Formats: sequence, structure tokens, C-alpha cells
Amino acid sequence: MRTSESEVQIHSEKRKSPHYKKGGYYVFKIDLKNRKPIYEQVMDNFKKLIIAGTLTAESKVPSIRDMAKTLSVNPNTVQRAYRELEAQGYIYTVIGQGSFIATPPESARKKEVEALYVILGNQANELIYRGETKDNIHQYIDELPNPNSEAEASPAERRGGGGSAPIEEEEKNND
Repeated sequence: MRTSESEVQIHSEKRKSPHYKKGGYYVFKIDLKNRKPIYEQVMDNFKKLIIAGTLTAESKVPSIRDMAKTLSVNPNTVQRAYRELEAQGYIYTVIGQGSFIATPPESARKKEVEALYVILGNQANELIYRGETKDNIHQYIDELPNPNSEAEASPAERRGGGGSAPIEEEEKNND
């Protein structure tokens, strides 16, 4: 599997992220053989860093040109990713200043949380249909790392299986 791994400079207060490298760089992984479009992979990288609390509200996002150059992708690809992230409320743009990580509004957050619970319920039902017990599902959820604590391995990684996260975890060879 051919994967492009690029270090993207984004300033953040959180330095104990599994994606953090010295000097304020975070690792974005783009799988060129993946059927998922590159712009969605860029979005997934950002979402993972935002959800994990690595990128906090008001953190400046690299310019479209800088991100495209760093990732060796077309600027239109990055522009589409940013446009989608903005539409979903993850970032916002200030003309002349750039893009920044957004603070989700409370009302939108409630709707998103409800939608995520529907998805979680559907996925849990799928697991039960495939033979998993509710106890195993509860245990998996209980073992999920707290995104506000220091980096932990995912439950799937602790069990020796692959994770289902859209971004591959960085190897533990920090500089």
C-alpha cells in the first residue's frame, strides 16, 4: 500500500499527541491507493486532530497553497477539503487572515451528537447481527481512550487488531 506521509506545521498547545513531531509539526497520512478521495483523507486528518483535542479552537490552519505543497496534492483538492470542513463547522475563514479551527455552536453540537448516536446504534446492531455480544461492545467502548488525556492505543490496537480509524496511527519513533 503506497502511503504518502507529510509533516504539516500547525501550531497547537497540545504537544502530547501521537501525531505530534518536534517543531510544531503534525503527521498527515494520505493513502494514494485508497479509494477514498484525497480531499476526504485530508478532512479525516484534520477531524482526527480536532476531535482528539490536538488542534484547539482558534488554531490557525495552513494556507491552501502551503498545505497543497506540503502534501504534494493539487491546491483544488485542499480547497475542497477546507470548503467541506467549513460547511461542517470544523473550521472558519477570515478573509485576509486565513482559516482557523472553529468552536462548534452548542445547538449544532446537539444535532451532531444525536446523529452520531444513531450511527453508533446502527453500528452496534450490525455487530450484534454478526455475532458480537453487547458485553464485548460495552467493553470496547469503555476501553476507548479519552481524547483529552495523553495518547493511548485504541482498543483494537491493544487487542492486536487493526483500528477502523480513517487515519493510520503514527509509529512510536518520536524524534
